[in-house]
Amino acid sequence: QVQLVESGGGLVQAGGSLRLSCAVSGSIFDTDTMAWFRQAPGKEREFVAKIWWSGGKPYYADSVKGRFTISRDNAKNTVYLQMNSLKPEDTAVYYCAGSRRSDATTSYAYAYVYWGQGTQVTVSS
Repeated sequence: QVQLVESGGGLVQAGGSLRLSCAVSGSIFDTDTMAWFRQAPGKEREFVAKIWWSGGKPYYADSVKGRFTISRDNAKNTVYLQMNSLKPEDTAVYYCAGSRRSDATTSYAYAYVYWGQGTQVTVSS
């Protein structure tokens, strides 16, 4: 079993920055891909970014490319999401997720079996 705990959300003005953290514990070797998803009120959960514990180039949704950066610290079993140039449309609950898969399906929520409790990000205009 894997436990994911997010932190770092909050209220920020448009143009500002936040860094989210996801602490991973338990059977960490049961995950290959780690990702961030977000869900705004009345909308479906959407993919934001993903990264692999083993390395490789991270992958981003077009809506955040160039503004968000996903990274990992294998020694600390932690995944980060640095969010810059935030926009009001980035307002959502952000979830950390872990998948046993490493293929293209990992851009979709159904590929993930482990989820954190979510952290609220609110961007004011």
